[in-house]
Amino acid sequence: MSITTSKKVLVPLATLLAAGAVAVGSGATFTSTTENTISAVTSGTLQHTNSKDQSAIFNLENMKPGDVVDGTLTISNTGSLPASFSLTETSSTNGFSGSNLTLDIVNTTTNEPVYSGVFGGLEDGIKKDLAAVAPGSSHNYRFTVKLDVDAPNTQQGKTASAAYQWDSVQLAGQTFNQ
Repeated sequence: MSITTSKKVLVPLATLLAAGAVAVGSGATFTSTTENTISAVTSGTLQHTNSKDQSAIFNLENMKPGDVVDGTLTISNTGSLPASFSLTETSSTNGFSGSNLTLDIVNTTTNEPVYSGVFGGLEDGIKKDLAAVAPGSSHNYRFTVKLDVDAPNTQQGKTASAAYQWDSVQLAGQTFNQ
């Protein structure tokens, strides 16, 4: 191969290499970028208050036939989650016979009866389901205890008592499509 032929091959080769270097070095490509801000979740809170927490709902001594005692309280959902509420009679005693002493419990917010019957008749330890309560909402309850107007002399000196517990449980989980 002669020097002239070599130059003829090398010159185009050098030109190609120089063009390639310029193309690579220029970075002439189209681009597109998108971003999302920080995505996050926060858990809610489940809390409630009882206007008579650690106190008696009603307390009346020296009851006589025909007497009625009303006790009221407010249960408030102070958490951030809606909750299903329940009432449990945790213990009870009733020294009165038959249906001489009765108890009525009413949700006065919704005017729905919760229980009506013999005092202590809620099954001890069994939860009574109540309404679902939205965050920031309250429900009022009235407990009415009556000693029958026709209670006989045999009911003198009798006692009855009950303790109650209020529970709240979150509602079922949901799927949120965003």
